[in-house]
Amino acid sequence: MTVTLPPEYRPSEDEPFMSDIMREYFRQKLLRWRLELLHESDETLAHLQEGGAQEADLADRAST
Repeated sequence: MTVTLPPEYRPSEDEPFMSDIMREYFRQKLLRWRLELLHESDETLAHLQEGGAQEADLADRAST
């Protein structure tokens, strides 16, 4: 079954819990969140591969 989600839809307490439209709302929300996490992890990997931390932080150095 295909459910079309209205752009302004927000789940409410007045509708049945986990109705078809509510499930579609959360499915889309989770897919967007997944893409965001994958994008952020790609950025982190790229930053690490560039050698982002080449010198120790002054606070982390042993005192002499």
